[in-house]
Amino acid sequence: MTTAQITNSTGLFFDDFEIGQNWVSPARTITEADVVMFAGISGDFNPLHTDEEFSKKTQFGGRIFHGPGVFAVATGLESRLGIKEGTAIAFLGMTWNLKGPVRIGDTIHVEQTVASKKPSSSKPDRGIVTFDVAVLNQDGDICQDGQWVVMFKRAG
Repeated sequence: MTTAQITNSTGLFFDDFEIGQNWVSPARTITEADVVMFAGISGDFNPLHTDEEFSKKTQFGGRIFHGPGVFAVATGLESRLGIKEGTAIAFLGMTWNLKGPVRIGDTIHVEQTVASKKPSSSKPDRGIVTFDVAVLNQDGDICQDGQWVVMFKRAG
């Protein structure tokens, strides 16, 4: 397996991807503001996220960041790799698992590996890449994982 970091402003084309190729995103610490803003945007004011005294009595022992909020941050961290810049046509879907909590103060990053790729049979100018994606915290615990399916342009 090869680890790569994309530093230019041009994304990768379908033909550039190799099975097993992987990337590690920059990291980001989840803050109180993230929880408050995501609650406001989503309308999800569940006390597990917004009420410290309530959440202290749960299995988590305190407030946690919204699961969909973690996914949203993960998409932003992954985008900082630059591999899709100007070459991704569409995000086609995903399977996604929430495996563990992300707490205020946790620092998360994304690890992404090319799982498969398939040229389009109907449109030769594009292909589909499936990525295994994991969101890990500062302790290396997988908080969320799954697969993302993305359509890319072909070079030429």
